[in-house]
Amino acid sequence: MKQNNNAVCYQCHNVLEIGHEEKILRHEGCSFCQTSLYCCRMCIFYDKNSYNECREPQAERIVDKEKANFCSYYKIRGGDSSDAATKNELFSAADALFKKKD
Repeated sequence: MKQNNNAVCYQCHNVLEIGHEEKILRHEGCSFCQTSLYCCRMCIFYDKNSYNECREPQAERIVDKEKANFCSYYKIRGGDSSDAATKNELFSAADALFKKKD
């Protein structure tokens, strides 16, 4: 299976014309939904299960993970992230798991 190296917007899940770890400016937004791209949710270090939701130990704490910030460790992540699963896919998986047997 071919791995997609283009970034995927965390908000609308559309594939962007920005390559994995490409340098972007702080004010850039998603071309589909205008969500900020220079935010924690779009960073390769973002991990909701890590301390401060960041795997970079030297990064300063950012409270709002969905707004543009000035983190110097920021690198945009590629489309291979599991965070890009849609709500419908998650509900379908839960329904299949807890499906009643007749």
